[in-house]
Amino acid sequence: MTYEERTAEFKARIDAGEKIEATDWMPDQYRQAALKFIEMHANSEIMGALPEREWIPRAPTLRRKLSLTAKVQDEVGHAQILYRIAEDLGKSRDTMFSDLVNGRTKFHNVFHYPTYSWGDVALIGWLIDGAALVTQHALLGCSYAPYVRAMRRICAEESLHLRHGEDMTLELCSGTDAQREMFQDAVNRWWRPIMHFFGPPSNPDKDVLLYWGIKTRSNEDLRQEFFSTYVPKLWDLGISVPDADLRYDTATQEWMWGDPGWDEFWEVVRGNGPMTQTRLQWRRAMWDSHSWMRDVFSGIPRAVA
Repeated sequence: MTYEERTAEFKARIDAGEKIEATDWMPDQYRQAALKFIEMHANSEIMGALPEREWIPRAPTLRRKLSLTAKVQDEVGHAQILYRIAEDLGKSRDTMFSDLVNGRTKFHNVFHYPTYSWGDVALIGWLIDGAALVTQHALLGCSYAPYVRAMRRICAEESLHLRHGEDMTLELCSGTDAQREMFQDAVNRWWRPIMHFFGPPSNPDKDVLLYWGIKTRSNEDLRQEFFSTYVPKLWDLGISVPDADLRYDTATQEWMWGDPGWDEFWEVVRGNGPMTQTRLQWRRAMWDSHSWMRDVFSGIPRAVA
């Protein structure tokens, strides 16, 4: 068969609901789309450990310190699982790490922002992990089988992270006025990045990830599920949302929402977020200082001082 005929047959398999294995033939466009998407997911997991890691020494109790440490460890583990899956698509783990720490590849927008209080840690654990679960549950229907198998484990662990964040949120919202205000302040600062989390509204017919079945739902569809799940819970807690236009339209059965400032989103994803360079610099320093360990495992001899 010609390349075009093999590609058409491959697309028909996806449209019929078949899963693609790493050993299967695949078109270059599919391979590159899957690699880029999974690599960014891996980058986001390992960079996502940093905002919460900063709060491990400042956790209010030993119990909170231990639970946050366990969560951060999980996130780094997720990254390693995903980098392994991406390797089978043709890019080495060393190259992926190098591209990340040198700013050649991207990680999720929410991990470019600073954390100012314990309220931020609670919000990340509940609302941002909640947004991630909305997205990740949709990936269980992905056409690339190795990714699906990894997502089953990751979603199970992220569900525990969500409960952890919810527990911290309830503790703050049922606490003193200062604790409630701490969480409200976090919501006020993080609402825009959370709206950016799902990406801008786009035309599903032109989304290459939807075309190949790597993603299964559009950005707006995912954002609508997040609204339906979490906005009523916020309101039940007496927490307001900093969007005067946010409301549920019973006629269209959709949430209406205001402009979250997409110019800021594009600046952040281009690597100009408030904490982008600081966190990349930290990751780069760790990458460089632990190079000896990679050499040992790869069998590269090192000079003895």
